[in-house]
Amino acid sequence: MGAEIEKLAQFMARTGWDDMPAAVHRRAKLVLLDTIGVTLAGAARPEMIGLRERLLAGAGRGATILAAGLPQADIRTAALLNGIAARSVELCEGVRGLQPAPHILPGVLAIAEQRALDGRAMLGAFVLGYEAAGRLNRWYTQRVVSHPNGQLSLLAAAAAGARLHGLDGPGISLAMRIATSMLMTPSYNNTVAGGTTLNLPAGLGAMAATLAPEMAAAGYTARDDAIEEAPSIMVAAEAAPETATGDSGRWEILENYFRVYACCNPIHAALDSLAETLAALKPKPEEVAEVDVQTFAFASGMRNSAPPNYFASKYSLPHAAAVLITRGGLGFAEIDDSALEDPVIARLRPLVRIAEDPAMTARSTAAIRPARVTLTLKDGRSATAAREASVRDTLKADPEPQVRAKFRELMAPHLAPAGIDAIEAAVDRCEEWQSMGELIEPLRQYAI
Repeated sequence: MGAEIEKLAQFMARTGWDDMPAAVHRRAKLVLLDTIGVTLAGAARPEMIGLRERLLAGAGRGATILAAGLPQADIRTAALLNGIAARSVELCEGVRGLQPAPHILPGVLAIAEQRALDGRAMLGAFVLGYEAAGRLNRWYTQRVVSHPNGQLSLLAAAAAGARLHGLDGPGISLAMRIATSMLMTPSYNNTVAGGTTLNLPAGLGAMAATLAPEMAAAGYTARDDAIEEAPSIMVAAEAAPETATGDSGRWEILENYFRVYACCNPIHAALDSLAETLAALKPKPEEVAEVDVQTFAFASGMRNSAPPNYFASKYSLPHAAAVLITRGGLGFAEIDDSALEDPVIARLRPLVRIAEDPAMTARSTAAIRPARVTLTLKDGRSATAAREASVRDTLKADPEPQVRAKFRELMAPHLAPAGIDAIEAAVDRCEEWQSMGELIEPLRQYAI
């Protein structure tokens, strides 16, 4: 595997923006736009405001925090806060179980701003980091209770940061190997318990992008087989090295998905199925007698019908189903804090019955997340629908319209309409940016 890691590092060192297909350019810009919106939305969460106030008390300057007032901090603090914020509303994008953008992009933006790099350098490094995350993910299989935050995407963030620092192939490899000492093991059990600490590893991944390359340049060393050892033995269940970095002509970022449901991905197919039954029966909330859900093992565990807080509500299938029945949608504005206090939603949650279907578990993968839902009304009418995966998350044919609509919804509390237009236009031409100021200044100018 060591030789494959070196090939990946060499690929990252020699590949530039102009070497990437136009389709990759378009998708990278869309991920940038999406992540800006998700980060600003997450920055408004109460725990984020509290953390930002505490960390900024002793912070320096050099990079911008995507939050109200656009405060400045040193690049590691900015990367940390922006990474945590990007995870905080459960709307970040992903690829096959990973969430590369909140790990990689905040660090890349901070480095590019501090070093006055242009848009091509910044977004090109992000794409290459994304590529590293996706390729490594083809090697490893996660342990059942280990959430992928703070793991492979963290190594990829370190590689992307090294690319922006101008390190060569061996330097990029070294930065990744140094970063293995930063790998984390966050538990999936934080989700249903409402443990917002699960958002921290994305921020620390973003920080790794700013720290590991500096350590490599300063003369720190790491074992040659650090990447083989740390993920394989400590955070992964098994590994298949032959799948890790082989050049198949694919670009990992082109296989990503964008979230439009503001809740955890494994339950989206069940929610799509429920939406189909609701469309067939058109019930009022008070007419619902029961919602029976059969799904694969992992999703069936998200059955807490009394989520303790906003974060836990994102991982509660009974809550999300009740929100969909009551409010007709599952976007950022529907699954909000007020949904936890809504008496209609609270009454519906216990009516959602969830069970594992072993056959669904047997065929489930990162892409196949089956579910079957039967909605029964008090008058005896019922409808059943089933899906193998969520159609709303994949959006692979043409994600752009829904991503742009999502961006506008998320940005509305933060920017004037002219500012939303300005940011969209700026991102669309980000390869022309002379510096990150071409993103930051419109955010500052049009802030509400």
